[in-house]
Amino acid sequence: MSAQPKMTQRPGLTFSHVGFFAADIDRQADFYRSVLDFTETDRGVLPGPHGPLRLIFLSRDPNEHHQIVLVSGRPERVEFNVINQISLKADSLQTLIDFYRRVRDAGVAELMPVTHGNALSVYFRDPEGNRVELYWDLPWYVSQPCRVVAPFDLPAPELLAWAEHHARALPGFRPRSQWRSEMAARMGITDFQEPQE
Repeated sequence: MSAQPKMTQRPGLTFSHVGFFAADIDRQADFYRSVLDFTETDRGVLPGPHGPLRLIFLSRDPNEHHQIVLVSGRPERVEFNVINQISLKADSLQTLIDFYRRVRDAGVAELMPVTHGNALSVYFRDPEGNRVELYWDLPWYVSQPCRVVAPFDLPAPELLAWAEHHARALPGFRPRSQWRSEMAARMGITDFQEPQE
């Protein structure tokens, strides 16, 4: 009899992708391809309630046909954008810093590098005003919400040291592994196993 694998998340569902409407779908697709290194995996047209809708599928993962799907039909003027943010997780602090420089050099709107205490994040607006977050989890947790401007022009080791010094003074500071175990218990995952970092 083989041993059952340990769970790292609640079974049943995993998050896969997000779709949103675009006024200028080609401009939006170009931004996600050229600035954030997404690959166009497909494109096409489907009938919609008010005429044909163009779709462009984008991914950074060959296991996922699309992580973002852009759909034509967003009005030019929207009184309120219901998308709070689109978040992408960096695989390392250096990757996050490199993308910070890349989006800064692309002249994006509302660029804001911050620490949340438990993550370092870079926020900005895509060409149609949707807020995008690029982030990297820190190895500790602090109580949320927390948002403080962070010095992303520092080299990675100095930025990490700055973030830790700042986080240690915040409420709830503890190792991320401890917080994950607490959350697994709350979610009823009894055989939780720490993910391999």
